[in-house]
Amino acid sequence: MSVTSWFLVSSSGTRHRLPKEMIFVGREDCELMLQVRLLDKQHAVINYNPTTDEHLVKDLGSLNGTFVNDLRIPDQTYITLKLSDIIRFGYDIL
Repeated sequence: MSVTSWFLVSSSGTRHRLPKEMIFVGREDCELMLQVRLLDKQHAVINYNPTTDEHLVKDLGSLNGTFVNDLRIPDQTYITLKLSDIIRFGYDIL
């Protein structure tokens, strides 16, 4: 079993620890609520796969998109996150 901890780190240095479970990212009623311009109420989901010990991100059909390393990810498609990936929800970088 891995003891690795994963964090989202905002451009201002704020760290958000990623739990080993599914979390929703958005403005309201989400496990990770961000005060971000143009973020949907439920914008994206980050899921943990215990078999591969990886986190995956999926855009939930948001208006302004979810980006990994400046590439917009397709709606409703999981993308595996790697160390040092840059995630952007809408126009704000985390």
